[in-house]
Amino acid sequence: MGWLLLAALGLWLAGGRFGVGRAARAQVLGALYLAILALHLVLPAAHPLRLATGGGAAPWLLLGALVGAVVLYRLVLTRLRVRADAIAQARQPAMPLRSFSDAELNRYARHIVMREIGGPGQKALKQARVLVIGAGGLGSPALMYLAAAGVGTIGVIDDDVVENANLQRQVLHRDADIDRPKVQSAMDALLAQNPHVTIHPYHRRLTAEIAADLLAEYDLVLDGTDNFDTRYLANRAAVAQGKPLVSGALTQWEGQLSVFHPAAGAPCYQCIFPQAPAPHLAPSCAEAGVLGPLPGVIGTMMAVETVKLITGAGAPLRGEMMIYDALWGETRKIALKRRPDCPVCGTKETT
Repeated sequence: MGWLLLAALGLWLAGGRFGVGRAARAQVLGALYLAILALHLVLPAAHPLRLATGGGAAPWLLLGALVGAVVLYRLVLTRLRVRADAIAQARQPAMPLRSFSDAELNRYARHIVMREIGGPGQKALKQARVLVIGAGGLGSPALMYLAAAGVGTIGVIDDDVVENANLQRQVLHRDADIDRPKVQSAMDALLAQNPHVTIHPYHRRLTAEIAADLLAEYDLVLDGTDNFDTRYLANRAAVAQGKPLVSGALTQWEGQLSVFHPAAGAPCYQCIFPQAPAPHLAPSCAEAGVLGPLPGVIGTMMAVETVKLITGAGAPLRGEMMIYDALWGETRKIALKRRPDCPVCGTKETT
């Protein structure tokens, strides 16, 4: 009996290797099982075929009962899951097909078939308005994947121009874009990738005079800047308007990522970094260097967190910081807590 089971396993694996579907393989094994069972029921007890295949029908009947129970369990579980999904979808507003062109439906099909995103999630992405501060190392991959994911309106603010030294890591820009404003280069690249989105370029620095009005036009903010003054300014403006701030940072081989959102119970950026470090303790990428692919890793994670926030999928990194060490291939998360005496989001009155 044992050799027959091994042979059946071999047939199953070989069929899978050559692309035979599960249903076809199951039919073959089912026919083989019925043939063996028929031998035991028809042939005399001392027949060599019966002796070679276990000696009796009882072990095969027991095996059939066990397999049947497993199959029945999986069918019931699948049925319950389908019903639960149907109930969950019924509680969400249906996605009117007229909201998407045929080209969009085809483009976003891999999102729409995902249970955690589906039609309602893709519609939320299309209706979302996201502001990305910085079109450099972190902003480049974040912008690329937000546009590819179908975020309907994307704002990008940066006062810099493309330089030759940027191209080692800022993959949104090309050699022909050198000396062009980064926001213009970014807009051209994003619209070439996905003409179904709207891009608003702001070729200027984020300042206190415009921060509140600019952020008011968007649902959430991504901070991909490389200086602490802009980080603190973006944090204050986001906290004042109750909007989530997806923040990433880099240095040499290491990157970090978090979602700062006091309105949802998470700390703000200044809770974790009460004041900017001394310049020699936090050198810029130009001073300390940075691994070229590292901004792609962290910037892409920022886009992932943004999609999760918009669609309500999974658990965004609120109250947590993910740290990625590319040199040693390690990723870890640490818990973050609000400071009651934080001057931006704290609830404790100071005298």
